[in-house]
Amino acid sequence: MTPPIRKEESFSFSRQTLEYIHHAAEHGLYEIRGLGAKRQLPTFDDLLFLTASASRYPLEGYREKCATKTVLGTRHAKQPIELEIPITIAGMSFGALSANVKESLGRAATAMGTSTTTGDGGMTPEERKSSKTLVYQCLPSRYGFNPDDLRKADAIEMVIGQGAKPGGGGMLLGQKISPRVAKMRTLPEGIDQRSACRHPDWTGPDDLTIKILELRELTDWRVPIYVKMGATRVREDVKLAVKAGADVVVIDGMQGGTAATQQVFIEHAGIPTLAALPLAVEALDEMNVLGEVQLIISGGIRSGADVAKALALGADAVAIGQGMLMALGCNSDHYTLEGKTHDASGDYAVIGTEPGFCHHCHTGRCPVGITTQSPDLEVRVSPDWGAQRLKNYLQVLTMELTTLARACGKSNVHHLEREDLVALTIEAAAMARVPLAGTSWIPGKS
Repeated sequence: MTPPIRKEESFSFSRQTLEYIHHAAEHGLYEIRGLGAKRQLPTFDDLLFLTASASRYPLEGYREKCATKTVLGTRHAKQPIELEIPITIAGMSFGALSANVKESLGRAATAMGTSTTTGDGGMTPEERKSSKTLVYQCLPSRYGFNPDDLRKADAIEMVIGQGAKPGGGGMLLGQKISPRVAKMRTLPEGIDQRSACRHPDWTGPDDLTIKILELRELTDWRVPIYVKMGATRVREDVKLAVKAGADVVVIDGMQGGTAATQQVFIEHAGIPTLAALPLAVEALDEMNVLGEVQLIISGGIRSGADVAKALALGADAVAIGQGMLMALGCNSDHYTLEGKTHDASGDYAVIGTEPGFCHHCHTGRCPVGITTQSPDLEVRVSPDWGAQRLKNYLQVLTMELTTLARACGKSNVHHLEREDLVALTIEAAAMARVPLAGTSWIPGKS
């Protein structure tokens, strides 16, 4: 009698690891993909709110207001940004996204009284027209950088790095370099574009100070200057940005997304957003600029609960990128065109994936028309339809945020505090600097 076959998968050489090794050995190329980290990481889901009961009084949701107004850039700018909500739209480029999607983002942000951000590659006229409050990014590549467009912006974001690829530059593969993208970026059509990993005129922190002053002079000190960094050496980086004169610091955790980069960056560089946020707050506190320099946190923010927890831990606002794409139908099995629903499963099969598993933004063959420059695909997101979807999503996040704030007895979402939180795991308690649920113990603190 033949003995039964034992199936015992190796932890070190799991199916995923074997697939990676076999692919590397067969092709001799590293993997490039879009979106963010897929590995399991500590997230805001590992925190819970201690809402009000007898010792604290909750607010009545239908009769008592909960303010959401958010002001950014109060340190040096003549015209700080005033937003209706503390939820902003992160920088995603025209090139990575279609022009229709960029317009949808602008319209939704305007409808909800918040800001959106240009991303690499410059500002499109549609984006500026549709966005009441637009943040203009200055990236190491300087692709599409235009001083005249910069002067039209409501804030400037000096990008040093981002969460999906800290220490590395971005990519836009040739299949997405359309004639319009090529013209805006002064690049040849159809040729892979790699962005620089650092600013060409910056070799150290002192040069950041010079660059910020140049941007201020270019805009007559009118608009706020943000400094955005991927979450790595957060405490030191935040202090250097403050010393250089930043009005707002943006920290992007490793869950942050990208249009295309090496998978080894996405999965093995940087630290989780949950770990980065308290470090940034502590750095601002140590520099004695809490409240003077605002903090925006990004990287894997998905829900109103995530937003509320980020504010409770000390952020002034959040920025969302991937969540916006999901709201537009990213990884959905269908798309809507001229009011009719169409099955997209065949388009996923063409690029070798399925709905729910797609990270193929780099291919330019997005089945639902979001991360593409192909005329036959980009029409699958109309600005009217896209803006309504995104507005609905932002509206739900805001309602969830204020619901939790009221339940904690807060009349302003910015009154949420670390004392309102507990952690479910030792790891989350240590990273967030909050007690493990049911105890007064914060790991790492006596």
